[in-house]
Formats: sequence, C-alpha cells, structure tokens
Amino acid sequence: MLTNIYKFFFKPLFDITVSLISFIILLPIFLLVIILLLIFNDGNVFFFQARPGRHCRIFKIIKFKTMNDRRDSAGELLSDAERLTGLGKFIRKTSLDEIPQLLNVIKGDMSLVGPRPLLIEYLPLYNIVQQKRHEVRPGITGWAQVNGRNAISWKQKFEYDVWYVTNISFLLDIKILFLTVKKIFKSEGISSSTSATMEKFAG
Repeated sequence: MLTNIYKFFFKPLFDITVSLISFIILLPIFLLVIILLLIFNDGNVFFFQARPGRHCRIFKIIKFKTMNDRRDSAGELLSDAERLTGLGKFIRKTSLDEIPQLLNVIKGDMSLVGPRPLLIEYLPLYNIVQQKRHEVRPGITGWAQVNGRNAISWKQKFEYDVWYVTNISFLLDIKILFLTVKKIFKSEGISSSTSATMEKFAG
C-alpha cells in the first residue's frame, strides 16, 4: 500500500519538484554547454530520439549531442568511437549530456530514477521478465546505472532493472541519487569494455 502511494503519487511530485529546482540551478551550465556545442559541434546541440516509456508509450528523449554525423564513403555513419568528439567525451564523462532530460521529467515522460529508456528496436527482443522494466517511468539514472552503467552485461542490466521495479521505494531512490553523484565524480562505467558506449542488445 505504502509502495503504491509512493510510486503513483509522491514519486511523480518529487520528480517534478526536484527537476525544476535542479534545472534552475544548472541553467548557467546548460547555457554554457549549448554555446560550446554551437561552436565546436557544427551547430548541432541537441539529440532527440524516440524511446519507449512506461507501458511502452513512445516519447522523445532529449540529450546534448556528443557525437558528430560523420559518414564513410558509402554514406553510412561511422562507429560511435569515431564520431565521439573531444568535447563530447568531456560532456559524457561529466554526465552533462543528461541535463536536458530534466525537461523530460518535468513533462512527465521520465522519472529521476528508473530503468534507462532503451531503443524502440529492442522491444520485441525482451522476454516476459525483462518487459517488467516498462511498468514504471524510465529514469535519468537507475539501479543498473549505479551498479556498472555501460560496463556491465545486458543480462546484468536487465536483472538490476527488474529488481528495482520490484523493490521501488523512496529510500532506494535517494540511495540511487546519492550513488549517482558519487559515480559522476569518479567517472565510472561510462563505456563498455569493447565499445565507446554500449553494444547493441541482441535478445
């Protein structure tokens, strides 16, 4: 009963309140990153992509654009590692690319804490247990993020996501937010062992 009160009433209120305050505080940094990307990223500032949210409802996630759009001779995009700019690496390392997602939280598409919103193309690949990650709003950070982020396997990532959905609570969310700040300062788990970001999920 108390879990449901938190999940459906207090958590959304907490998300919007904290996100509004955080966005106001971070506004100078937000504007500075925009200016830097306008100068050093060929004017490309934001990255928009359709992602599945709660109950698989599709929304547009907003992030700072950390990669350029360079292509090979065949017109195909180069690898993530080749397109990740120097400025982009710094923005990702400090997690500044996540700041615009506070707007997603304010809009109600996301939560501060929850399973990360993944690609739409992965939806048909989930098994019944993995699909439980969509019972809550996706988060800017989550239990999988503070337990390895992109450095853990997809199997581990989904296990952490489902565990969070089953054990969601206010104290757990506070713990995850605290651990997230700690991870940002340590710059841990940003890349997998074989990729600049994370290998694609194959089911």
